[in-house]
Amino acid sequence: ERSGARGFSTSLRGPVASGARDVIQSGLLAPILKFELNWRVYGLESLDSVEPPVVFVGNHSSHLDAPLLLTSLPRSWRRRCAVGAASDYFFDVMWRSFATALVFNAFPIERKGRLRGTKVAGGLLDDGWSLILFPEGTRSTDGLMGDFRPGAALIAVMKNVPVVPVALSGAYAAMPRGKSWPVPGKPRVTVRFG
Repeated sequence: ERSGARGFSTSLRGPVASGARDVIQSGLLAPILKFELNWRVYGLESLDSVEPPVVFVGNHSSHLDAPLLLTSLPRSWRRRCAVGAASDYFFDVMWRSFATALVFNAFPIERKGRLRGTKVAGGLLDDGWSLILFPEGTRSTDGLMGDFRPGAALIAVMKNVPVVPVALSGAYAAMPRGKSWPVPGKPRVTVRFG
């Protein structure tokens, strides 16, 4: 897998990277989110009725969305989950490519109507990895949900895997576009699976 412009490999799925990612997500990311947010998770029991791999699809209003969705998952799911991330933003420079791939097990998705990410996503599903995708293709500018693009549905149909919808509420108010840290006061956010 390559990021495109910089050619940085995002294949950080081996045992060392997976162990580091688990420590970062469980020992750093989740505690920071719990400290900064009034964070609630609902519907995890819906995962009992599906077998991995699946495609998790969520609405996208904040840079909090991927960390919230990922760290809301039970560890057994989270360890075999990869996040589709905008190639033009998260994979534009080497340091951000490395950090995004390491912390979120991310792979690049083209937002300009191309289906290059489909090959990588399909390969991950074939290898038993579940995916987290945001079909709107970009964060909301006003907190309202935008139109879904067809990529997430296409890959789920092509690979015959279940789609698990995820509703993220309050993330826009907690950290809207232009903010790099959640607003003070422990804003309420919810992640609802199924």
